[in-house]
Amino acid sequence: MSTKITILGAGGKMGIRTGDNLRAEGKYELRYVEVSPAGVARLAERNVQPSDLESAAPWGEVLILAVPDKLIGKVCATVIPLLKAGTIVIGLDPAAAYAGVLPDRTDLTYFVTHPCHPPVFNDENDTLPETDWFGGAPAKQDIVCALHQGPEEDYVVGEQIAKTMYQPVMKSHRITVEQMAILEPALAETTSITLINGIRQAFDRAVEMGVPEEAARAFLMGHIRTEIAILFGYTKFPFSDGARMAMEKAQPLIFKEDWLESVMSLPALKQSVADITDSAPQGKR
Repeated sequence: MSTKITILGAGGKMGIRTGDNLRAEGKYELRYVEVSPAGVARLAERNVQPSDLESAAPWGEVLILAVPDKLIGKVCATVIPLLKAGTIVIGLDPAAAYAGVLPDRTDLTYFVTHPCHPPVFNDENDTLPETDWFGGAPAKQDIVCALHQGPEEDYVVGEQIAKTMYQPVMKSHRITVEQMAILEPALAETTSITLINGIRQAFDRAVEMGVPEEAARAFLMGHIRTEIAILFGYTKFPFSDGARMAMEKAQPLIFKEDWLESVMSLPALKQSVADITDSAPQGKR
């Protein structure tokens, strides 16, 4: 018997990718909920007719929340009361679960999953489209999964659906919701995007200083790969003495002494997910 899945926000970026992969698998019965005209148009391109929320929500055994984080609280306040007991609610980001904006219904399962995206270092062959930045079309990737609440057997169901949504999946890592929130937003967004943006600003400055942009881009992209390999232990080849000295001297010039605690700590994380979900931090409601 096929599993009945309702996708909320089915015409959005994540909803489309999720629906395409689940539909291609052929073992799920799907209903799509979408209210925006642009999303409905994208579904129509796939010969998919959206269903109304009132009928699709209680129909599904699984509900996938493919909606923006800032809308999760408002959307869930409407949809969660419509679900039948035992429904597995799958979130595609840990922010809502960690911020505590998911409605309190102990008879539901809350499962959270997120893709790791295709890694910098992988075993893909030369036929991989370079523009598959997010995975699943058809680049391989790992995923992370967490059972926020619910019986253990529901983890198996949720993980299998997650593997299908994000396929092809190399490995699924089981972690907690808090650990997933540490990874995103704290590590992957708050920290990594900010630091990479700093690299981009330095790149722009190099071009302003007269380096041809094509040469600067080629030089930087090659060095970034090598530097990541050294810093994360993919190779035992060390930095040169000159490179290490340059890094050590630049550290106090670029970073505040307490910068890591400011962005990679639980208080900072709780404030960050509150900002993302437009809710008060835990303990301040």
